[in-house]
Amino acid sequence: MEEAALLIVPIDFSGGQSVPASPATLDAVAELYVKLVLAIGQHDAAYVDAYYGPPQWQVDARQQPKDLAALRREVDAALASLALQRPAGPDDALRALCLEKQLRSMQARLEMLAGAVLGFDEETVRLYDAVAPHHPRAHYAALVAEIERLLPGPGPVSARVQAFRARFAIPPDRLRAVMEAAIRAGRERTLEYIALPPGEDFALEFVTDKPWSGYNWYKGDFQSLIQINVDLPIYMDRAVDLGCHEGYPGHHVYNVLLEQDLVRGKGWIEYCAYPLFSPQSLIAEGTANYGIELSFTDDERLAFEQQVLYPLAGLDAALAPLYAQLNRLLARLSYADNDAAMLYLNGTMTREETIAWLIEVRLYPAEKAAQRLQFYEAMRGYVINYNLGQDMARDYVERQATDPDPARAKAQRWAAFRELMASPRPPSALR
Repeated sequence: MEEAALLIVPIDFSGGQSVPASPATLDAVAELYVKLVLAIGQHDAAYVDAYYGPPQWQVDARQQPKDLAALRREVDAALASLALQRPAGPDDALRALCLEKQLRSMQARLEMLAGAVLGFDEETVRLYDAVAPHHPRAHYAALVAEIERLLPGPGPVSARVQAFRARFAIPPDRLRAVMEAAIRAGRERTLEYIALPPGEDFALEFVTDKPWSGYNWYKGDFQSLIQINVDLPIYMDRAVDLGCHEGYPGHHVYNVLLEQDLVRGKGWIEYCAYPLFSPQSLIAEGTANYGIELSFTDDERLAFEQQVLYPLAGLDAALAPLYAQLNRLLARLSYADNDAAMLYLNGTMTREETIAWLIEVRLYPAEKAAQRLQFYEAMRGYVINYNLGQDMARDYVERQATDPDPARAKAQRWAAFRELMASPRPPSALR
């Protein structure tokens, strides 16, 4: 998230080929949009998640900063110009729609930077083009009761969960080997269905003192830096989760396809900049999470972990089936995370009450609950992009898998997944 992590890689936006020209005015709006992303990044260090466009534009943004009022006027002007466009075809219509959604999210972010306090659902619909469902505590209590039956014994359910999970912590000196194997397995499965450009690659780093567990910093030129936060223990289930989410077929593949298909292939320069607090993030996080289950069925994942990852970690795989069952139940509690964020950010729950909710309802350990609170404070409503995004991506992809033959239906899922990542599509269009 830090600005220092950004790297500008100049590229030939045409890919060395002739690219059909979009209407010049639409291209002009796209260029203004990119420059606005960079300008807002001067006020919000977390806003620009990736940029690999013309280096001079970032230099200009730093050397010629604009105040928030001026930026709001420019966003309004860009939207007014966009409203006058008459797209030449379906591609341009989708392009214009996504630009409009991204610009409107800019309006909301600028209001927030100027001091506006938005309600949780208002914030998520304006920034991410989506609103997550909410559930009462009783809904989650029924799920916690299932976990209690799975892990019977004395003491609070959360303590039982943490005691059991402690058996599956990956030793720090074995973490790199485990993570590299998990990422490699995701890559192999991805390449069966998605062709990636020659030379695409990533670097893997382990870091501390972050509010997140993993992050992909896309550098342009088909390169990523994947960082894993080791402040807290990394458990066996997280190897596949992080490997797929941050790498293949998740964020790394998502950004590679945007650069290859849209920036280089179509000359759509707006995709060389990725503003974090925008509808694009719901697609990015949703496909990254859905990509885990697309790559591994439950049985395939268990077999891979038992046969490959557990030995690499030096852990006993005898309890792996029970651990996998526990993690499937814990995943059903994911919306408790959203509700904790909403109640905390809306002022309904105090810091102490929110940590208690995360321990008793979401079943996090105390240290993870405290880290999660840091995430809410830094990222606010961004939390919905993971679970709601995953559900929306799954629903969209599954609707495309109509072939009764399992192998062909699987190929249809991967084709729909690729299209979802590499075509302009706002979250509200997935319904």
